[in-house]
Amino acid sequence: MPHDHHDHEDHSQLDDMTARVMALEKLMTDKGLVDPAALDAILDTYETRVGPRNGARVVARAWTDPAFAEALTHDATTAIHAMGFGGRQGEHLTAVFNKPGLHNLVVCTLCSCYPWSVLGLPPVWYKSMPYRARAVSEPRAVLAEFGLTLPEDTAVRVWDSTAEMRYIVIPQRPEGTDGWTAEQLEPLVSRDSMIGTALAGVPA
Repeated sequence: MPHDHHDHEDHSQLDDMTARVMALEKLMTDKGLVDPAALDAILDTYETRVGPRNGARVVARAWTDPAFAEALTHDATTAIHAMGFGGRQGEHLTAVFNKPGLHNLVVCTLCSCYPWSVLGLPPVWYKSMPYRARAVSEPRAVLAEFGLTLPEDTAVRVWDSTAEMRYIVIPQRPEGTDGWTAEQLEPLVSRDSMIGTALAGVPA
């Protein structure tokens, strides 16, 4: 969706950081230092074309290609870059696999380090202080607030992203998808399932 960089809406409810960013963007736009159309193009690239579609392709391939899944396990950075999904930030990636009895959740407690190249733009809640603090201290409660209640015998492992290492969750392949191609599986993979706050979708 295009963003109107010249509106005059009341932004009094924005958090301090967001308000500052918007004010800086307006100042730079007014001075002719930033082209709003270029900003929209960058946002659209990360929101719709770069990710999380790229991440969905990685997951679907891991579900259908055991050799690729093995490569992800040993060196996700190289395996993902070989698909053409390289990060602008030179990010190193680790793939963590959900399996029966184990669910993975990703957070960045220090800031909001996030694998843009495969997940697109980070959601607002991922950058929020409550999520960053509570995902570590009470992950089951956080997941429940996202609508994900796991069995009691399922362990939850929390991975803390840093500038040096970022994570992508490979969710479990949904039942009822035997014989599906990677292309058919991709729509079942959401951004949230690759962060760990949701499961992969189920076939219609």
